[in-house]
Amino acid sequence: MSNSSSIIQFLLVAFADTQELQLLHFVLFLGIYLAALLGNGLIITAVACDHHLHAPMYFFFLNLSLLGLGSTSTTLPKAIANALWNTRAISYAGCAAQVFLFVFFIVAEFSHHHGL
Repeated sequence: MSNSSSIIQFLLVAFADTQELQLLHFVLFLGIYLAALLGNGLIITAVACDHHLHAPMYFFFLNLSLLGLGSTSTTLPKAIANALWNTRAISYAGCAAQVFLFVFFIVAEFSHHHGL
């Protein structure tokens, strides 16, 4: 018989131990996420729909808005769900996907800003 173990989930550090502070974090994270979705969504919609904005500078803004949506959408929904449902667990695959996507979007945004 072999002695082996495998990691199937991680426990995230909670922001607060009390239910009231967790609800406050839920409201704050939800507000930040909705503001990011609204702001970036408006930029994407404006550039995509208005033919006067089909210039390289506005496509640059469109691209940055897509990267902003991607980077905020990789981490904030899990943080919002954890604050709402008072959970701390994340699966191994979910954690790996979050890390990969977050690093991808940050590197893409960094290379966009510095013209790499």
